[in-house]
Amino acid sequence: METLLIENAHLWMRVNPQGGGLQELFSLTCGQPVLWDGGDSALFPMVPLANRVAGNRFRFQGREVVLPQSPVDERFFLHGDGWQSRWQIASHSDTACVLTLRSQHQCGFDYQAGLRYQLRGNVLRAELTLTHLGQAPMLYGLGFHPWFCFDAQSRLRFSASGYWPEGEHHLPQAWQSDIPADIDFSTPRHGGDRWLNVGYSGWNGVATLDHDVMNITITAQTPWLMLFRMSGQSFLCLEPQSHPVNAHHMAGQPGLVALAQGESSRFAMEIAVEKARRNC
Repeated sequence: METLLIENAHLWMRVNPQGGGLQELFSLTCGQPVLWDGGDSALFPMVPLANRVAGNRFRFQGREVVLPQSPVDERFFLHGDGWQSRWQIASHSDTACVLTLRSQHQCGFDYQAGLRYQLRGNVLRAELTLTHLGQAPMLYGLGFHPWFCFDAQSRLRFSASGYWPEGEHHLPQAWQSDIPADIDFSTPRHGGDRWLNVGYSGWNGVATLDHDVMNITITAQTPWLMLFRMSGQSFLCLEPQSHPVNAHHMAGQPGLVALAQGESSRFAMEIAVEKARRNC
């Protein structure tokens, strides 16, 4: 399977055009992996939507949009099709690559996507762009799904103003402003070895993961962040996305963008890695 090797003095990564994701991200400075690879992908793009849509359908401009079937989920067009598709290599240098994807579905998704991964010093920048090509307008959302290494000594910190508890089929229940202490990460904490699948709102766009030997900072310009982990596993997913889960059924469809033919949307995330301060 063809992969692209990209590195600088601080970071090393391997990009897989199948799915447009990273197989590895390794800190040369700290001598540790940054991302956790369970065999499929350590980071992948979410396009043309993030997460799940109730009923796998929604209404847009007076019509019902029935989403495609997913090869990996019987109920939902899970995270869209970008992470299941073969991307084309547009360019590749020592420190960056650009991939492209042309996708079209009967439901109205008809787009050209661009995906750029670039190493800048100790920072990985991942950027998605999407241009709608269909004649009729369509509703889009974007995001990234990284899997971070996270063990018993790791600590997570980020702030938020509210959350959606997880409901049936992993869809969100009603939004709540009072975040319970066990899922409040406004101060650094591990959070326990258990299942978590929580959507947060009012995120300030910065989250930190502190390990014994390195500190990781995730940044994105969006107020919505998903947190996912599983009991007994040494990973934690922090998923910046342009809209909350099931926004297609929320009032005003927050964060989603309606694109006419030729219009574009963009979403970016950065992951900065440095030595833990106590080890400097």
